[in-house]
Amino acid sequence: MAKARRMTRATRATGSRRRASAGRGKLAPPAATRGLDSAAIRLGLDASEVIELVALVHEVGGIAIGAYREPLSGRALLLATLPLAAVQPTPFQRDLSPTHAKRLAEKIEETAAFLDPLTVVRGEDGRLWTPNGRHRLAAAKSLGLKQVTVLISPDESLAYRILALNTEKAHNLRDRSLEVARMARSLARRHPQMRESQFAQQFDLPELLTLGLVYEEASRFAGGAYSAFLKKVDRFSDRTLAASLRQRADYAARLRQIDTGVSELIKALQARGFKSPYLRNYVVARINPVRFHKIKKGQTNPPMPLPQALTRMAAAVRAFKVDSVSNSDIAWVAVGAAASDS
Repeated sequence: MAKARRMTRATRATGSRRRASAGRGKLAPPAATRGLDSAAIRLGLDASEVIELVALVHEVGGIAIGAYREPLSGRALLLATLPLAAVQPTPFQRDLSPTHAKRLAEKIEETAAFLDPLTVVRGEDGRLWTPNGRHRLAAAKSLGLKQVTVLISPDESLAYRILALNTEKAHNLRDRSLEVARMARSLARRHPQMRESQFAQQFDLPELLTLGLVYEEASRFAGGAYSAFLKKVDRFSDRTLAASLRQRADYAARLRQIDTGVSELIKALQARGFKSPYLRNYVVARINPVRFHKIKKGQTNPPMPLPQALTRMAAAVRAFKVDSVSNSDIAWVAVGAAASDS
């Protein structure tokens, strides 16, 4: 009966989530329109905002086609074509997926048109960087294109707003985390006195920094199992970015050590006959010291500092009793995981 009641509550919770999700899918019309009128959008190639970029395009063997003000922000953009060799992906961008690049090249070949220009900025090394076009660039190279269409922005900081720009291949947690870690290192060299918290917009979520450092050492790390834990205790630091990265490297090492212990517990559970794919989720949930802490709306302070939470989590791994686990416990975790995926 108790199990049936738990399943009924889970079913109701799932239904509530689906109804809430359906409501969130509807976009309310804005109270007023915004942006530029058509007369304000046109911009000449001799305009002060783009004249240096026009010269740079010609210098590398490209051609400037036109300039305009972006209708939302009013910022200047230059439409041009560039030789493929003149454009490089940002050094902190996600790794190339050859399979995706090949598939993208096939689709471009089928349509006989390269219709999605790369966003390009001038990088800190003077070269032209694309923060969102690694796969299109690779596809263009495999097709043997001489030139590629680009939108060049004078705003060099655009290169660091990569998570919002990189839309051509869906991010998974590993991709996002690795990009953020690489971007943080680049920004630490570029702005050694700035604090980590000053880059909150670029990094999106603090736990991505920690997970990125974990993934660099353990590419198969199951970050999703630890995401709920980190969301509650990981926050942006007011230390300089370089100092914070050193501290986070320690957090990442401790998290890898905890996961090694979790893997041993999973082996012990499997030896006792448990075969659920949710074993890791179950064990991590059991050792999560903030599992039952509720984060209130507007609350910014974590229920406990991350170092303390990691210490308690490591202790919970050592104290975990494999013989206390039942099939009904793991089934309940599976119901929760299915509900969160729906």
